[in-house]
Amino acid sequence: MMKQDKPLYTLIALGDFKAVLGLDDREEKITRFCLVTATHTIEQYCKRRLLRKKHFEYIDFFGDLVLPFKEYPVSDVYALYALFPLRQPEYIETDFYQVIPDCGTDNDVPFNIHFSPGIKKYGYISAVKAVYTAGYRAGTVPSDLAAACMELASWNLGRYKGRRVGMTGNVRGSGRDGEHFEIAMPENVRLLLEPYRRKTI
Repeated sequence: MMKQDKPLYTLIALGDFKAVLGLDDREEKITRFCLVTATHTIEQYCKRRLLRKKHFEYIDFFGDLVLPFKEYPVSDVYALYALFPLRQPEYIETDFYQVIPDCGTDNDVPFNIHFSPGIKKYGYISAVKAVYTAGYRAGTVPSDLAAACMELASWNLGRYKGRRVGMTGNVRGSGRDGEHFEIAMPENVRLLLEPYRRKTI
């Protein structure tokens, strides 16, 4: 059986990027590298994961009936568990909470768990474990976010071809063989990303 390539971790499709820039297969390796690097750099700048991923999150519980998810937008909540200091975790029935905004929306705002007062039936809860999916699916990335990735990947590709490579030995985020891509990015990319930077919760 032929082994399938692992999906590329990128906010825009490889084929779309190559088509816009007129790139061919001879530049496949550096093209993939620039796309993935741009996506990770954008996530680091925005201080959040942007591509759809399953998360296992532990949220401290002090009795507040509204708890924030760390990642967003949330598309599915698979389970919530109440954690206790001296006994086994318990599954929290869906009757005792709802997610606001509703799961499945593409609103780029933090999502919250809203518990009903009935959550007290579980007794003293020290934390809540949430299993959920958040982030944008491939093909549904907002156009300005996709444009930012296109611009940043193009910028890094241009620097590479210009033999400046956009690399230096004294920035965070080292790659293989001691190489580094600068965290810096063009101002137009920063402007596109501003709506997607992590909001204070």
